[in-house]
Amino acid sequence: MDITDLKLFTDRGGVFTLPPSDFLSRAQQIKCIIFDWDGVFNSGVKGDGVFSNFSEVDSMGLNILRFGSKIISNDILIAGIISGENNPSTEKFVNREHLNFKCLGFKNKTEGLSRVLNKYGLTPEQTAFVFDDILDLSVAKVCGLRFKIARNATPMFNKYVEHNHLADYITANVGSEFAVREVCELLLAAIGVYNKAVDSRIAFDADYANYIAERNSIEPITFTPETTY
Repeated sequence: MDITDLKLFTDRGGVFTLPPSDFLSRAQQIKCIIFDWDGVFNSGVKGDGVFSNFSEVDSMGLNILRFGSKIISNDILIAGIISGENNPSTEKFVNREHLNFKCLGFKNKTEGLSRVLNKYGLTPEQTAFVFDDILDLSVAKVCGLRFKIARNATPMFNKYVEHNHLADYITANVGSEFAVREVCELLLAAIGVYNKAVDSRIAFDADYANYIAERNSIEPITFTPETTY
């Protein structure tokens, strides 16, 4: 990523809390990305018979990010969801996008993180986490790269996260305005493969065809507080 690319994000309201060189160094180490669901892929609004959803905009961003990681390292970026709830939309997204895992029903999210790290032989420093609220902070505290979804309605929470150094980048966009896409594009820029990944996807060349075949062979693992692997 050069300074021009960095400025694309800060000009739109994104905030880096690390020096650019440190952010880029951490981004190069990431082998897994974990997302909270409610308030990250959506506004978090729910009700009787109403389930929080996802968008194709965010879906495309995550797909191209995983492809970009394949270009750089020959390994598809491990990706999944940790949520305190069981949500049909989460299930559909994880299965449709062939994410590696979903951790559902974890009120203590560090338990879900431990399951993931043990299963894939990862360290916390190799893991990026995208989050939005208080229940996520135990995971944000230990992960190597942390992305906080913007929310102007939580000034005290925002201050707490900043004071305790629990986020490395704060998005310009809120969850319902494609913040996941923003995070994915930032990581693609940070590993220096955005243009190549997009060019290959447009052409649907051999590199992308091989990637999508490998991605679509992934069968997501479901972790619950009761399961062990």
